[in-house]
Amino acid sequence: MKNASLFLNVLLTIAVAVLYYLHFAGPKTEAVVASKPADAKGKDIVYVNVDSLLTKYDFFKDTQKVLESKRFQLENELATKGRNLQNKAAFFQKQASEGRLTQEQGRATEASLQKEQQDILAYRERAAQNLAGEEAEKNKQLYDQIYDYLKSINAQNKYQFVLGYTKGGGILFANSDADQTKAILDGLNKQYKEKQEKDNQAKKK
Repeated sequence: MKNASLFLNVLLTIAVAVLYYLHFAGPKTEAVVASKPADAKGKDIVYVNVDSLLTKYDFFKDTQKVLESKRFQLENELATKGRNLQNKAAFFQKQASEGRLTQEQGRATEASLQKEQQDILAYRERAAQNLAGEEAEKNKQLYDQIYDYLKSINAQNKYQFVLGYTKGGGILFANSDADQTKAILDGLNKQYKEKQEKDNQAKKK
C-alpha cells in the first residue's frame, strides 16, 4: 500500500507539473501567434492619384513640352512641304494649259511631282514613327523613375501596395487617408530637380 500511495503521489506531482507548464506555456504560444498580425499591420496599402501625378510631376511636364514642340515643328515642316508641292503643281497646270510644255516635259514634270508627294508621305510616316518611339521611351523612363523612387522609399517594407488611382478606373473608392500623392510627388520633384542640377553642372565643366 505504501508503494501504491507513493506511486500515486508521484503521478499527482507529475500531473501538477504538467498542468503548471501548460498553464504558463499556453499564453506564450498565443502571444507568438498574436504578434504575426501586428507585423503585417505595418504594411499599408496606399494610393497615388495618377492624374495629379502626371500634371504636377516636373519630369512629365518637361517631357510633354519637348514632345509637343517636336510635333509642332513636324506639322509646320509638313505644311511647308505641302504648300511648296501645291505651288509647283499649280505652276505645272498653268504651263500645261498655256501649251508651254511638250508632252515629254509634261510627263517628266508630272512624274517628278508624284515622286515628291510620295517622298513627303514617306517622310511624314518616318517622322511620326520616330516621334512615337521617343514618346514610348519617355513613358518608360517615367514609369521607371516612379517605380525606382517608390522602391527606394519602401526599403523598410512600409507599403505592401502603392496603387494608381484614376477617376473612373478600376478602383471604385479610395479613402483619402491612404492618399500619398503629395508626399510621393514632392519626393519625385525633389529628386528630379537634384538630377537636373547635377546634369547642368556636368555640362558646364
